[in-house]
Amino acid sequence: MASTMDPRPSKKMDVNYPAYPEAMIIDPILPHKQTFIILHGRGSFAEKFAPPLLEMQINTQETIQTTFPHARIIFPTASRNRATIYKKSFTHQWFNSWHLEDYKKRQDMMRPGLHQSCNYIHFLLKREIEIVGAENVVLWGLSQGCATSLSSLLVWDGDPFSAVVGMCGWLPFGNIVEELGAKPRDQFATIQGQDEEDDPFARSDDEDDPFARSDEKGASDEPTWKSDALSFFREEIDMDHKNGTVFQNIPVFLGNGREDPKVSIEMGREAKRCLDLLGADVELKEYDGLGHCYSKNMLSDIFQFLKEKLNIEG
Repeated sequence: MASTMDPRPSKKMDVNYPAYPEAMIIDPILPHKQTFIILHGRGSFAEKFAPPLLEMQINTQETIQTTFPHARIIFPTASRNRATIYKKSFTHQWFNSWHLEDYKKRQDMMRPGLHQSCNYIHFLLKREIEIVGAENVVLWGLSQGCATSLSSLLVWDGDPFSAVVGMCGWLPFGNIVEELGAKPRDQFATIQGQDEEDDPFARSDDEDDPFARSDEKGASDEPTWKSDALSFFREEIDMDHKNGTVFQNIPVFLGNGREDPKVSIEMGREAKRCLDLLGADVELKEYDGLGHCYSKNMLSDIFQFLKEKLNIEG
């Protein structure tokens, strides 16, 4: 049976992070063994986003808390800053971006916010990993929170944690990542050499590129498209100092509605293709008739996914 416990937070996070409000914490029903870090979408905040998600029951009347009674649930709130699409009004957002119906335009405005937010999410991940172990930590996000979670995953260089869950989301710079993976290398090299000074996505010098070709004896073969695309993504959000492919050992669940008017189903499919290209372990489920929100069916699939991935006794 579903729990009748009050879903309101019992406390605030006891460690602050510059430029971000205090995170909302939901204590576990039973002794703490897992941690879920769940990110809201643009324009929302923890106290608004958390209650409906915590209270939703799937067909067996299970909620997040009754299904995972050992889970501490952290709801961070994005920093409040000016959103270009809202005529520069202030709102909570993980990063600034252009209208999603034209998401391939003006992608450069995402860079500063993604850089800052990924560092914040990494801070939370490291903190919880120290407490319960990497295999017991889940990163989860809705809409822009999903986009931030996937970005944080691709630049993560710590221990592989349990899983990433994305609802109604997309991958920033996904169209460019996919293009890099689709072009023959000689064609890409030719394109790179043309009008590079006017290219907002031009690469930095190879000396700072961990995947740059080396002529030294024993050097690896020519970089793969996977490496090119990953290097590009990390450079775009100024986190090219992050190395390795730990994300390939972290399973990802994506759930997207086929009738989503904000994040089109094609954006979700693009995220899946890009993550596949980069070697991630990703599953995408599409939901007929679902708009820009989660549903009981989606949560049921997420619960099953997490039961399989988490280190849960019994």
